[in-house]
Amino acid sequence: MAKSKTQQIIDDISTQIETGRLKAGDRLPSTAELRTQYGVSITVVRNAVQWLKAKGLVEGLSGVGVFVTEPGNRSND
Repeated sequence: MAKSKTQQIIDDISTQIETGRLKAGDRLPSTAELRTQYGVSITVVRNAVQWLKAKGLVEGLSGVGVFVTEPGNRSND
C-alpha cells in the first residue's frame, strides 16, 4: 500500500533529523518551499509539520519559522 503524501514528508524529514542532516536549531524550509519540493498542497505540508510538532521533533516560532528541537525535548511515542 502506498504511503500518503503527508506520511512521505513526515518520513523524509524525520529521517533527515535522525541521520543528522537536519540538526537541532536548523530551520525547516518554509511552507511554500516544502509545497514546491514535494509537489503537494499547503494542507499536506501543514498536516506533516503539525505531526512533527506533536512528536516534539520540531517547534514553531511565530513569524520566524519551524526549527528542529534538541533530542532531549522529543517525545518517544
